[in-house]
Amino acid sequence: ALDLLRYSNRGSLIMNNKVKSFWLRVAAVVVLLAAFSVVLNSGTVTGEDKTPVETEILDRPINTLRDLNNAFVDISAKVKPAVVTVSTERILRQRYSNPFGFPFANDPFFQRFFGPGQRQDQPREREFRQEGLGSGVIVSHEGYIITNNHVIAQADSIFVQTHDGKRYSATVVGTDQQTDIAVLRIEADDLPYLRFGNSDELNVGEIVLAIGSPMSQSLAYTVTQGIVSATGRSNVGLAEYEDFIQTDAAINPGNSGGPLVNLDGDLIGINTAIVSRSGGFQGIGFAVPSRMAESVMNSLVSEGRVVRGWLGVYIQDVSEDIALAFGLEENRGALVSEVVPGSPAADAGLQAGDVIIGVEGREIEDATELKSTIAASGPDSKVNLAILREGDRITRSLTLTERPEEGTAVAGEGDLRDLLGFATSEVDRQLAD
Repeated sequence: ALDLLRYSNRGSLIMNNKVKSFWLRVAAVVVLLAAFSVVLNSGTVTGEDKTPVETEILDRPINTLRDLNNAFVDISAKVKPAVVTVSTERILRQRYSNPFGFPFANDPFFQRFFGPGQRQDQPREREFRQEGLGSGVIVSHEGYIITNNHVIAQADSIFVQTHDGKRYSATVVGTDQQTDIAVLRIEADDLPYLRFGNSDELNVGEIVLAIGSPMSQSLAYTVTQGIVSATGRSNVGLAEYEDFIQTDAAINPGNSGGPLVNLDGDLIGINTAIVSRSGGFQGIGFAVPSRMAESVMNSLVSEGRVVRGWLGVYIQDVSEDIALAFGLEENRGALVSEVVPGSPAADAGLQAGDVIIGVEGREIEDATELKSTIAASGPDSKVNLAILREGDRITRSLTLTERPEEGTAVAGEGDLRDLLGFATSEVDRQLAD
């Protein structure tokens, strides 16, 4: 088309302006469709490892915008049967006094004929039924369901409604408040379920779909579409271990616990929270990555609790002032402020003042990311740490152990830290500098 628009050797135009404009538009459409086809066919699903809900959407080429539209339709239809609505009930009891009881209930003459009555000022109790709503996703044909801990926390009864309208009473397999993940189970066979995707391979800009029950039961199985806005979000203040996927796919109250899926139909996140000034969607949502959710679920199912890896250091973020004082080129990584005696870190020779900048080749941005990475690795895992020490880059290999239970004493200085809220150390020359 562009060749047809060139001038001939005699300087005359082959086509007039209207025809030239038409062919330019044709050429632009061809280029756009070719770009869509290249991008969307770069992550096809192989026929050897099918998702349990058979999401083979991208096995076929996408050559037109209509094909892209149909792909979204097919993914939604295939994924929704594995999504559930989680409803909870909690009985609240309130004690109160009734100052307006029957005025003669305490009168001896009245009690002689009608028996003893209730005192006017005697406390009474009344019950309130508090209902909650959330979402969940079936991750096993045996009936295991992942949702958020805050969806089912303090609930007296938990019910799950599947896509076919069936309602089940759910039991709690285990919860983990530190990641806001809970695992439920229902008694049902041959359930459709989603396969875990690899959230570590997510890239900013990838298209994702969020599915859940926003606002009310009547809006169940709402599908919203967006992109991955960021990965590795921490210091959000929602949980102790944070490594959130940020997305602009619309998430509202009630979406909590629902799945975030990629274009392969794989589960890559559990929708958890939004940032909002109004209480509604404003384009910033967070999901627990599938890598973390799967690890927590497996631990809860097999151990009844979450078993986390432990390094044995007290750490803090590398601020701009710390980076300047230690002669670091950039303020990233985790500064070791204390090493617990007898811990894996101590055995590997880590020292106070070391800056951990990488784990197994993955760069570490701050202390929160290091904490989450080590915890997810699990006990008995062998890890290689990239460390900056006095300007030199070194590597230390070690084997993690199980993190001590909360409140368990791990060392003398740790005991002091737990009791008083601070720890002490000798002021050596390095610290004075």
